[in-house]
Amino acid sequence: MDIVLSEKAINLKISREYKSLLKISYQTLNNSDKDLIRKALDISIKAHSSQIRRSGEPYIFHPIAVAKIVASKIGLDAQSIASALLHDVVEDTKYSIEKIEEIFGDEIAKIVHGLTKISKLKKEKILSIQSENFRKMLLTLNDDIRVILIKIADRLHNMQTLDFLSDEKQLKISSETLYIYAPIAHRIGLYEIKNELEDLSLKYTEPEVFNEIKNNLAKTKDDQNLYIRNFARKISDKLKSENLNFRINGRSKSIYSIRNKMLKKNINIDEVYDRFAVRIIYDSDPALEKLIAWKIYSIVTDVYRPNPTRLRDWISTPKSNGYEALHITVVGPNKRWIEVQVRSARMHEIAERGYAAHYKYKLGDNKESGLETWLNRLQEVLKNPDTSAINFVEDFKLNLYSDEIFVFTPEGDLKSLPKGSTALDFAFHIHSGLGLKTRGIKVNGKIVPLSYKLSSGEQVQIIKSKNSKPNASWLDFVITSKAKSKIRSSIKENKKEIANEGKEILRRKLKHLKINFSENNLNKIQSFFNLQTSLDLFYRIGIGTIDNSELKRYANSQNRIITFFKRKITNSPKTKQIDKINTNYDQLVFGYDNEKLEYSLANCCNPLPGDKVFGFVTVSEGIKVHKADCKNSVSLQSKFSYRILKSKWIDSTQHEFSSRIEIIGIDNIGLVNKITTIISENLSINMKKMSFDTEGDTFKGSITVSVKNKNTIEKLIQRIKKINGVYKVVRY
Repeated sequence: MDIVLSEKAINLKISREYKSLLKISYQTLNNSDKDLIRKALDISIKAHSSQIRRSGEPYIFHPIAVAKIVASKIGLDAQSIASALLHDVVEDTKYSIEKIEEIFGDEIAKIVHGLTKISKLKKEKILSIQSENFRKMLLTLNDDIRVILIKIADRLHNMQTLDFLSDEKQLKISSETLYIYAPIAHRIGLYEIKNELEDLSLKYTEPEVFNEIKNNLAKTKDDQNLYIRNFARKISDKLKSENLNFRINGRSKSIYSIRNKMLKKNINIDEVYDRFAVRIIYDSDPALEKLIAWKIYSIVTDVYRPNPTRLRDWISTPKSNGYEALHITVVGPNKRWIEVQVRSARMHEIAERGYAAHYKYKLGDNKESGLETWLNRLQEVLKNPDTSAINFVEDFKLNLYSDEIFVFTPEGDLKSLPKGSTALDFAFHIHSGLGLKTRGIKVNGKIVPLSYKLSSGEQVQIIKSKNSKPNASWLDFVITSKAKSKIRSSIKENKKEIANEGKEILRRKLKHLKINFSENNLNKIQSFFNLQTSLDLFYRIGIGTIDNSELKRYANSQNRIITFFKRKITNSPKTKQIDKINTNYDQLVFGYDNEKLEYSLANCCNPLPGDKVFGFVTVSEGIKVHKADCKNSVSLQSKFSYRILKSKWIDSTQHEFSSRIEIIGIDNIGLVNKITTIISENLSINMKKMSFDTEGDTFKGSITVSVKNKNTIEKLIQRIKKINGVYKVVRY
């Protein structure tokens, strides 16, 4: 329903929002700060005066909402708040960046400029507009990290007001959010915002799942609060006896994280028991924080039995985004495993607010925090012009959620790397030039392959050579963005040198075969060897992959072209007959016009008639049909939304589809016979493959069947579940 407000009501609301903005600011604002924010608000009101959002609300309330997120949830300064109020002014109104600089100065102008979206893209970069936007957004970190923080706030408010957009736009924006903005919020340490972005995205990508989990959490909230009180009661007295100033609370895990656990373990919501964590937050002088944390650990583990394999000490070695805490997993009341997070008030503030709190608590001469180190390293990748947008985002995402490992140089310096990093990653981490000249690597004094995966505590030494050069196989040995970027760039330069030599070799060989070195003939040769560009052709000539015999094979093939096309024409009636048969099946229609198109089913999710699906136009394999909740859905919707086809099932009665079901239960006599009887007799389903394994008194079975649609397989699953001894039945 549209929001309609009078001018008086709008002005009154703007006044209230402005006062609220000043009141909730994390930073202390002086009179000069307040004047700056007021001036930015006045300009924004004037610039957006004629604009209305989809909700019917005046546009000005969007930049105000973004500014409030920046002020309270991220905790940035007055300049950031002013920039947030101005973030859409240059893009959407008559105001230029020069005008903003004239009014507010160079610093705010740079931030606003960084927040301005890409208006023009080169044709070759159209494939991933959102990725390019993200790349440019990160490039602005060279000037000011506040750009990305305000951008995240902007995306959060857009997600909070997504109800007013069409279903297609909701899905696209939500997919982009999961793919780009939530991971970067996590990496910077904005956990609260990250959780909200993920939950809101799930609301639109999988609404049924979201509502199921949300309603279940609401039903169990009272039980959760009671459990936390019971947990706290047993340790509070002991903590008080140590004269500690503390508070104990619990916080439900995000809906998105619960959904991930359900998928990972293949369980339903009722089987997820660790839906919340208990936090013990204590007051302490910075110098005593570590001592008190371990004292609390000792008290908690005296009362509740701990799981030593699940202890996480991020106080001794904080995460690269600054996160500090002790995580303990103990057996709580009612014999339930529960995670206990032990944090000082300072640690808690950093965990909640991320970047802003680093500066509030920065001590002494330690001017470069873990976060700033990470940002500096990121710049090296961002500055590389040879990295494509898609490769950049994919490589970058590999490191966003990674745990860390810590290894030593021969000199004893401690270096942090993402978990899964190889010895070659380490070489590039130390220095790009060292990585490119790496000949071998020693770990703990022993020679290891470049692909050797490092573990925490190992000492790593690089052996270099002036003659060493990266090759394509190195890309399989590394996981970090910096290493991938430098290797790709080096290979590209080397490839150009070899291609120039190959071009001259090809010119001589074609002359010998009496074939003109023309653009037309080069295109034919390129097509014959199934190559994308002339550079690929020259390169393969240069390295000898395409030699004299291959070129002679091409020359001879020219005499068979006419025969080839005749054969194609002769076979064409058969193709038409097949097409005619296929159209009678009428399983799926595509687009708004319900067109019948050729398609194939994606192997990654194996959709069945009745499943919610979408079509994806591939480069070489036509239309691939995926389930709406396919694991690749978010990535495809985000990067290639323009290649997504709306699709729906309209008839499946003439087709049979293969589906595999997995059965777990207690091994009873005659159980297999009961299952096969249900399949073959009651539902008239054909079994294609069957296997059963037993271990002790339990069994695990896998059955592949042919079914006509989703309803049939669901009826089968429900009937098998009713058999005495069957514990779980899952479709794959």
